[in-house]
Amino acid sequence: MRRKIVFSLAAFLLVFGLIVLGYQQLNASGHAGYVIIGIGDLVLETSLYFILFLTVFVFVAVYLGIQFTTGAAKLPEAIKRRHHQQRHKRAMEALSEGFVETIEGKWDKAERNLIRHASDSTLPLLNYLVAARAAHLRGADEQREDYLQRALKAAPDTPLAVALTRASLMMGTQHFDQALEHLAEINRTAPNHPLVLRMMADAYIRTKDWDALHYLIPALREAKLFAESELRKLELEAYQSLLRKRALTKDPGLIREIWRMVPPHLRSEAVLVEPYSRGMMDAGVGKEVEEDLRLALGRDWNTPLLKVYAQIEDDDPIRQLAHCKDWLGPHRDDPSLLALLAKLSFRVGQGEAALDYAKASLSLDPTPEALKVLADLMFSRKEDVAASRLYRQGLRLALGEPMEAEMMATALAILAPPQVVLEPLVEDGR
Repeated sequence: MRRKIVFSLAAFLLVFGLIVLGYQQLNASGHAGYVIIGIGDLVLETSLYFILFLTVFVFVAVYLGIQFTTGAAKLPEAIKRRHHQQRHKRAMEALSEGFVETIEGKWDKAERNLIRHASDSTLPLLNYLVAARAAHLRGADEQREDYLQRALKAAPDTPLAVALTRASLMMGTQHFDQALEHLAEINRTAPNHPLVLRMMADAYIRTKDWDALHYLIPALREAKLFAESELRKLELEAYQSLLRKRALTKDPGLIREIWRMVPPHLRSEAVLVEPYSRGMMDAGVGKEVEEDLRLALGRDWNTPLLKVYAQIEDDDPIRQLAHCKDWLGPHRDDPSLLALLAKLSFRVGQGEAALDYAKASLSLDPTPEALKVLADLMFSRKEDVAASRLYRQGLRLALGEPMEAEMMATALAILAPPQVVLEPLVEDGR
């Protein structure tokens, strides 16, 4: 507008200057001229200079009159536009203040500012969503829902944003069950939305709903919402929990069902093989898991898993003993392995080998398993007193009590010459 006025004024001055210059030239030559205007009986005779001045004056008057009339006509609209601009500016300031007040915990004040200026805001959706958050944080659930409905009414094409805000608010205050209900509904209308999947995964993890989480894992992997290492950890935790839960039923069919769900690349993990094997053994079908346990131990040596394997009585103990001997090379100092070899050797009738393995196991770390093999060996030789003493020591260890060193030495002396009595046991006083 200002540029238009300057341009008009410059044009007027240029024209006016040209006229004045022309008149001065004529006047200098002695031919300034005059003008006669006749209207009926009225005759007006004047100089050319006056006529030019009058023309310019009329032009300026008409121009200013038009400008004034136009400006006056537009004045109400300009005032209205200016008022709207001020209201929009105030609404944006209120939105900014509402964000800050919500963060600072001034929830009542934030609601008042946001709602008061929502109708003037260019982004009323944000006003209502932030107000909903403030209401939720102060525990006003009904008010929160009212604001969310207003948000949906203000922006009908954003139902997903409103629904995600509702679920996010519930997640933030640990109302996971309610959040999952809304997330499940959203997932039906917007399948595999990344944010929905992430929130559902977080809710399942927080509520330890591993059954639901393991069904969600393929979608999480496809969406690449977790690092592969983190996703693998979640898989292991989910399947471990499911296997332990199914093991409580002592139903081999249910346990096998979960095991079939475990991806092949996880079936060698000790944290999964252990609950699966224990569950199958408790269900009376432990022989089925002998190979799984043996392969898992071959890939990743794990003493707790070895103790589970030691509980399996294979139909072919000689074959089982041969497999276990293969582990002696890298694990000859594992007392649990030596105790297992003693047990299997005794079972196949190799008494001397059983004695050697049991003594070697006890020299490293006394265990109830090794003591039981020695006790069984004594009992088979009719050394009932020595057997009972060893059973007693094994029971004490199993209950977490220290062994009686002297009684232990006496029992071993009956079974073997004095030089094989385990000195570390006597010295440790166990």
